[in-house]
Amino acid sequence: MKVDDVPATARSPVLRLTGITKRFGDLLANESIDLELARGEILALLGENGAGKTTLMNIIFGHYTADEGKVEVSDPSGVLQPLPPGNPDAALSAGVGMVHQHFTLADNLSAFDNLVLGTESLWRPWQNLRGAQARAQELMSNSGLTVDLAKPVSSLSVGERQRVEILKALYRGARILILDEPTAVLTPQETESLFATLRRLAADGLAVVFISHKLHEVLSISDRIAILRGGKIVATQPTAETNREYLAETMVGKTIPEPVREPQSPGLPILQLRNVAVEAEPGRTPLRDLSLTLRAHEILGIAGVSGNGQTAFSNLLSGLARHHHGKVELFGKPLANSTPARMVRQGVGRIPEDRHHDGVVGEMTVWETVMLEDYYRAPYQRFGLLQRDAARQRAEAVIRNYEVRCPGPDAVTKLLSGGNIQKLILGRVLDREPGLILANQPTRGLDIGAVTYVHEQLLAARKRGAGIILISEDLDELLTLSDRIAVLYRGRLSEPQRVEEVTIRGLGLMMAGQGFEETAHAA
Repeated sequence: MKVDDVPATARSPVLRLTGITKRFGDLLANESIDLELARGEILALLGENGAGKTTLMNIIFGHYTADEGKVEVSDPSGVLQPLPPGNPDAALSAGVGMVHQHFTLADNLSAFDNLVLGTESLWRPWQNLRGAQARAQELMSNSGLTVDLAKPVSSLSVGERQRVEILKALYRGARILILDEPTAVLTPQETESLFATLRRLAADGLAVVFISHKLHEVLSISDRIAILRGGKIVATQPTAETNREYLAETMVGKTIPEPVREPQSPGLPILQLRNVAVEAEPGRTPLRDLSLTLRAHEILGIAGVSGNGQTAFSNLLSGLARHHHGKVELFGKPLANSTPARMVRQGVGRIPEDRHHDGVVGEMTVWETVMLEDYYRAPYQRFGLLQRDAARQRAEAVIRNYEVRCPGPDAVTKLLSGGNIQKLILGRVLDREPGLILANQPTRGLDIGAVTYVHEQLLAARKRGAGIILISEDLDELLTLSDRIAVLYRGRLSEPQRVEEVTIRGLGLMMAGQGFEETAHAA
């Protein structure tokens, strides 16, 4: 009998949490959490940013030690045994695997070396490389998570690194697999393939904790759903007995309205690219023959799997890269000799793909983070000296106007949750009312409340008259916000289509390269 033929409630538990409590100073991250995971069950864990999901998973995996409570994992015979606290090696030995939202890869090693790191002898003469490579290829084939394993991780895109993380967890054959936002950078077809793999593994006895902010995915893949709010479990239900509206409301404690994209008449051209080519860093995809026009009051969505030229495109609009062929016009004027500072001065606002690495300096305070792109302007500087009072007043306004949850402007930025860091960056950018906004993965890893807030702010900027380039791997997000959508594939851009004319399946196929040439710019 397959495991999936037995109801989850009747299966033997492989993981049990009892009374888990964790404090960070005055912050109560987890409070008296009781939770079980059954053999062969896929349990979805939902909650806002800062609700305590990642803290709880880090306690299970041994990165954190609970102040109170215990974690038990079943041994091969099915008997629950206490898991030594604060010991990742013990968690791995007990059969717990974890894919973190923020990567834990060695940049100086190849993707393949990261995959087998810790599973083979350090002495190459005794390594079973041929068998390991065959197993890795089989995993990629079964999951649809394709990546060049010979490449060093430092040359991989964000999406490719995420795929390596998932493959690494699958490679180790854990009995309990914790996935933190595993589908954030996958096409719909790749997500379907991953889900099919997870269902097969669950049917054979694998237990999965699936953390995601995509409610339709949670409803599609899970057997049961647990919701955290304010560090507590507030609801646990079989997936078949719930719906999207209930989940969203329970997560945040209130009804969340859907953002509305009101009809707008496109204005004057904000950005024009004609047959533009941009070189890329080694290992990344360059842009080739790229053309587009972005107008005021318009959001142009850019779909595509990570690693297809998004970095070069973002660098061009951020002033980090220059085009070597074609023409670029910004606000009706030719763009030449661009730098990040010049782009900001010309009215470009940048929401970077990686908020932690490129958006903030973690050790800085909140007020210093707000001033990173404006410290040189009056009234924030006088005679070359920073005017701290004016800078702090602006930071307080950003905190208030953009609902950034933090102790105040003197808080250390890295201590904020991911959602609040994103709101801080959003406030820093939109507070200047830029004419062109580059929003690169603006809601990656955010909960539904924060996602809705970011969407509302981008739509408000569109209504004000800004032109917005929205680069996203979340097709629901693109279809919700965009007026037109184009697909970036291997450095080339398809002809933008009205959002009313596209489908998720059609976009997914183009993201995989099918039918792309027929619609790509060749002018």
